[in-house]
Amino acid sequence: MITCLPGRTASLFILLLASFGAAAEGSDFEQLRDMVMKQQQQINALTEELKKTRAMLEANATEAAQSAESNAAKVAEVDAKLESAADAIEQVAAGSLGGDAFATTNVPQSPSSVGTAAGRWGPISGRTTAGAGTWSKRTSLGGYGELHYNSLTDNQTATDGEADDLDRVDFHRFVLFAGHQFNDWMRFAAELEVEHSLIGDDQPGSVALELAWLEMDISSRHHIRTGIDILPVSLLNLTHEPNTFYGVERNPIETEIVPSTWTEAAVALWGDLGHGFAYSAYLHSGLVVPITGGSAFRPRSGRLKIAEADDQDAALLGRLLYAGVPGLEIAAVVDYQFDYTGSADNVDIDAWLFETHLDYKHRSGFGLRALYARWDIGRDRSAGVDPAAFNADTLVGWYVEPAYRFGLGFMPGELGLFGRYHQWDERNRLAGAHRFEQRERLTIGMNYWPHPQVVFKLDAQWEEADGPVDREQDGINLGLGYQF
Repeated sequence: MITCLPGRTASLFILLLASFGAAAEGSDFEQLRDMVMKQQQQINALTEELKKTRAMLEANATEAAQSAESNAAKVAEVDAKLESAADAIEQVAAGSLGGDAFATTNVPQSPSSVGTAAGRWGPISGRTTAGAGTWSKRTSLGGYGELHYNSLTDNQTATDGEADDLDRVDFHRFVLFAGHQFNDWMRFAAELEVEHSLIGDDQPGSVALELAWLEMDISSRHHIRTGIDILPVSLLNLTHEPNTFYGVERNPIETEIVPSTWTEAAVALWGDLGHGFAYSAYLHSGLVVPITGGSAFRPRSGRLKIAEADDQDAALLGRLLYAGVPGLEIAAVVDYQFDYTGSADNVDIDAWLFETHLDYKHRSGFGLRALYARWDIGRDRSAGVDPAAFNADTLVGWYVEPAYRFGLGFMPGELGLFGRYHQWDERNRLAGAHRFEQRERLTIGMNYWPHPQVVFKLDAQWEEADGPVDREQDGINLGLGYQF
C-alpha cells in the first residue's frame, strides 16, 4: 500500500497505471485504481492538516516570542525603577539630588564650620544640605533673630559736654530666609530682615531685603549668580547668624570699615579651583558715599540697599579663598569702586578695599579669628575734594580673637570663652569738626550654647580713642540669639 507520496508523485503513478491498464484486463485494474485514489485523498487530507498544524505552531511561537519580549521589557522596567530608587537613596545620603528630588543649603550649618562655610548662602561648596522631592518640599524656610541689652557708660564727655550713655533693650534683628530649588541646576534664595522691632513714622525699625538672587550651575564646580546679593567680603558680612560668632554686637571693623551687611545688585561667577582653593568674581553696584556733613567719606553711609538706588557707578570684586585644611579658612578680597561718590556729581574719586582674614577651629575647641581691612580713597583736585582733609584717605581696621569652646559635662550644651582686641578708624561724630580718628577696644566674654542653634551671650568692653571723639563707651552687653 502506498502511504506517503507527495501529490505530484502520486499523479505520475496514476498515469503509469492508466497506461498499463490499456493493455491489461478489466476488474483488477479498477480495484487498484480505486485504492490509489483513496490513498491520494488521505495524503491530501494529511497535507492540509499538516499545514494547519504548522500555521498554528508558528502563530503560537510568535505569540510566545512576543509574550517573552513583553515580559522581558516589564522586568527591565522594574529593574530600572529599582535602580533609580537605589540611586535616589544614595543621592539623599550624599546630599546631592536630581530629577524631582533636590538639595538646599537653607539649613543651619555645622558648629565646626568656619568662615563662609558656616553660612547658608555664601559662594562656596561643601555645605550641609537638606533633601526634598516634591515641589512644595523644594521650598525651604529658615531664619534667625537676636535680642540685645546694652549697659554702656560714656567716659568721654569733655569734648562735647554730653554723656552718650546707653541703657537699652532691643530686639535688634528678626530675619526670615526662603529658598526654592527649580531643578537640579537652578535655585533661588531670599532674606528679609526686620531691624529694631517696630516700623513706622518716627519709629526706629526698618525692613530690608538683604538678598534675592537666582543661581545656575555651569557645572558641578562653577556657578553663576545674579540678583541682590551679600558681597563675599570679611567674615560677618557673609556669616552673621548670632550663634556663629562671639560677642553680642557685631565688631566695629566689620561694621565701619567693611559696611556689613553690605548688599548690592550683582552678577557673579564663583566656583572651586581644586586643592582647597575657591574663587568669586563680582560685577556689582557701587557705593554712593557723601563728601560733606558728619558722614563724609564714611563707607557705611554709602550703602543704598538697592532701594531706588540712583546714580551708582559700577564696582568689581574678586576673592580667593583657601579651605584645604579641616577647620581652616583663609581669604583675600579686593574691591574696586570706579566712583566712590556716585555718578550724579562732578566729583570723580575711585577707591580700593583690601580685606584678608583667617578663621580656624581646632578639634580641641581652640579657635582663632583675625581680620585686616583697608580702604584707599582717591581725590579729585579739579573738584577740590580730598578725603585727606578729614584723615579719611586711608581707613584701616583689624582685630584678633582667640577663643576656646568646650562641653560642660554637668549640664547640656557648650560654653565658649573669648577675647578680642580691635583697632580701627571711625568718624569722631563732632559737629563742625568732622574727622576720622583711630579707636581701640578690648572685649572679653562668653557664649553659652544649650543647643548648637541657640546661644546666650555676655561680654564686657573698654574703649579708647587717639583723638577727640564724642564718645568712648565702656560696659557690658547681654544677648540671646537663634537660627533655624
